[in-house]
Amino acid sequence: MRRIWPAEQAGPINEDQLEELYGYPDDRRWLAVNFVSSADGAAHVSGVSAGLSNDADQHVYKLGGDLADVVLVGAGTAEAEGFHGVAPGELAADRRERHGLAPVPPVAVVTGGSLAVDAPVITDVRTPTIVLTDASAPPEKLDGWAARGAEVIVTGDARADLTEAVHALEQRGLRRIHCDGGPHLFGELLRAGVVDELRLTISPLLVSGHADRIAAGAEIDPEALRLDSALADENTLMLRYLVQR
Repeated sequence: MRRIWPAEQAGPINEDQLEELYGYPDDRRWLAVNFVSSADGAAHVSGVSAGLSNDADQHVYKLGGDLADVVLVGAGTAEAEGFHGVAPGELAADRRERHGLAPVPPVAVVTGGSLAVDAPVITDVRTPTIVLTDASAPPEKLDGWAARGAEVIVTGDARADLTEAVHALEQRGLRRIHCDGGPHLFGELLRAGVVDELRLTISPLLVSGHADRIAAGAEIDPEALRLDSALADENTLMLRYLVQR
């Protein structure tokens, strides 16, 4: 793996430098959204991102989660991708300890009420999941999530207020936020104005078809980005963009 941008830093990159790139600021809340996309803009193959990912993508993707306080994901993506709770391996556990992080980060799931009360992301966890939902969620779902150990945070009326939801995470000391999408959650986070960084892998594949883009649904004014780093591994590009406000 090598750095190709900034040009003056071009060359091979080691693990310590990767940790620095894919870490988070110490002095503020930071929300980084992670996606892999085909070269023609598809965010998934047959409904899941696994068909686009490769070893290089997984390397940087895992760094973001290993260095985060919390993993944020939409309910649709959690169910489609078969999300469970985070279970750090030996390398991740060592990395978290070195950076003074809790041994296991919780998952925070955004749902309007569709998430099953017995979904693995609720029941198969080491740290209680946080459910971010809204006041229209069925009471039996609210009770069911809580009965299975989740912390339920209600914000907004007809859909979760993501500005309040992110603030609620920050109040709990969960300032380093690693977001796994999906596209509709990314769109809503952009509309809420809470995204700080996009970590995007361009997979060397063409997909065509009707796959989603990495952001979908919400209408926003275009957000300007600044390229902060670009890595290459054979035919794969790994880009980090900072949102300019």
